[in-house]
Amino acid sequence: MTTIDPGAAPARVQSFLARVVPAIEAELSVRLDAGGDDPGRLREAMRYAALGPGKRLRPALVIAASEACGGELTQALPAAAAIEMLHAYTLVHDDLPAMDDDDERRGRPTAHIAFGEAIAILAGDGLLTAAFGALADLGAECGAAVSVLAARAGARELLAGQAIDLALTAAGTAAADFAAVEDLHARKTGALFAAACELGAIAAGASPAVRARLARYGMAFGVAFQHADDRDDGDLPEHAAVASARIAELGGEAATIARALGPGAQPLVELATWVQSKA
Repeated sequence: MTTIDPGAAPARVQSFLARVVPAIEAELSVRLDAGGDDPGRLREAMRYAALGPGKRLRPALVIAASEACGGELTQALPAAAAIEMLHAYTLVHDDLPAMDDDDERRGRPTAHIAFGEAIAILAGDGLLTAAFGALADLGAECGAAVSVLAARAGARELLAGQAIDLALTAAGTAAADFAAVEDLHARKTGALFAAACELGAIAAGASPAVRARLARYGMAFGVAFQHADDRDDGDLPEHAAVASARIAELGGEAATIARALGPGAQPLVELATWVQSKA
């Protein structure tokens, strides 16, 4: 269970999330409409996975990054939905008996417990497919967005991180040193946060240089977020002190990147400062 609760975040972070999360939820609901024929309750399972309890931090970052680049909330919604559907797919598959074998997530049964393993696998596949389909609605920016999400979610980053984690679990060991821990966090968590921020920039038509800066913001934010989550959950206590130092450093780096983007990036500044405060 995560201990980084946006409900306990500063008022300005909560205000930003209160503004954007309902729009994200509505976009997801429309894209995952389960009306009509639904063999095996497949689309119901997709909605269960994507629309259940969650922070929506990744899609919120898509919107914050887009607005920092002068974009409108509505421009960023297809990319925001894409990142959340892809994130939901990873959770469905990670929870399966062949992976982490979890029976509960966010206080309710995991998808394979609620719908069976076969439908859970298909639901994850469906969410992954729908994520890339959503990016088609970015129009001229679609190709760049697909390229970014495919790279970040693929076998060199997000999937590689899960493979490393599975190998460590099978061996009954943890990452050998802090550098290995941070590499794992960068792949499993940071990659999708980096994708979220770069997708927001793409949706707003930002330059390659700004896209790169926002991708770095997302990576720093995501790794700091995961360090704080693990430390506060009591994982890897031998690394707690250095994790705290890295939370401060990475949160500060993200805040500096955001400040340089101007007044429109204030939500990004607030989010980075919030994570930095967890040090």
